[in-house]
This record gives sequence, structure tokens and C-alpha cells, in this order.
Amino acid sequence: MRGRTTVAPIACALAGVLALAGCGSGNEKDTGASASASASSPDASRFSGTPPSALASKKESIKASASEAAESASERAEKFEASVSADLERKRQEFTKQLDKVDGEGNAVRDVELTGKRLADTKGVRAVVVHITNTTDKKASYAVQVDFSDSDGKVVETKVVGAEDLKAGGRAQPLAISTKPPEPHLKASVAKAQRY
Repeated sequence: MRGRTTVAPIACALAGVLALAGCGSGNEKDTGASASASASSPDASRFSGTPPSALASKKESIKASASEAAESASERAEKFEASVSADLERKRQEFTKQLDKVDGEGNAVRDVELTGKRLADTKGVRAVVVHITNTTDKKASYAVQVDFSDSDGKVVETKVVGAEDLKAGGRAQPLAISTKPPEPHLKASVAKAQRY
């Protein structure tokens, strides 16, 4: 009887130690998992504001790209306009230079005709279509001076236009545009036309 009584408390004690060990080992797993979660989670106290979402970042990126594209297109348009203006000015200077050499009307007045555009079609701007036809059998350039005169025959404005490198039988239709107001009426005429 004595032997049985001693074994029972020892068995209970061993069972208790094993139970505690089992509990301890379970707690370590829980602690480890929870420590691991704490280590990978950001500390919210270290951030100010809210971090941008992926959608907000993408939206800002698209806005920036669109803005850059618009600015780039605007710059290209300005450069193109400047190059066109420079080219027109260069041509006008060449046409003027050719007309300055001419005594009288020039050698190509018969190759040029004028047609007025209706003010309703040009939003009140006086414009004349200068029809140039190369009546020769070889390539040629033309310089034309268009005078705008008032009812008394006084020239109030002069415009110079032309066409470069027209092939034989080729035609061009530059515009002579007046800067004068639509009223009073002005008459347009070919003052000089030179083929060169």
C-alpha cells in the first residue's frame, strides 16, 4: 500500500510538469507568432498623414504625363509657327528684292489675276486671291505687288506675295491680306508682277 501511495503523487507531479511544459511550449509559439507579426507591421506613430494609395499615385502620374505632353505639344506648335513665320518673311523679302529690280509693271502682269474674297467668308478681313500661272515651258518663280486703293485712286496699302519654283503650266494662289478695316471699300490691283 505504501508503494502505491508514493507512486501516485510522483505520477501527478510528473503529469503537472509535462502539462506546464506543454503549456509553455504553446505560449512560446504564440509569442513567437505575435512577435513576428509585430516586427513586420509598420509603427503607425512614425508616419504623418496617410500614405498614397496605388490608385492615387497612378492618377498623379497620368496627370503629370498629360501635363508634360500638353506642354510639349504647345512648345512644338510655337516652334512650328515661328518657323512658318520665318519662312514666310524670308520669301516676302525675296519677292520684294525681285520687285525692287523692276522698272514699270514687270514681265509677268499677264500671268496674274485677282479675285476678291467675300468679307462674310473672311470674318470681315479684306483678302484677295492672287492667281499666278506659269505660262512658260520651264520652271519659274513669281513676285507680285498688290496695291489697295481708295475711291480717289490713292494707294493706301501694298502687299507683296509670290510663288517659288512653279513648274511649267503650274499654278499658285497666295492670298494678299489687307490690314485696313472693311469700310471704306478699297480696290485691289496688280501693281507689279515679275517672273524670275
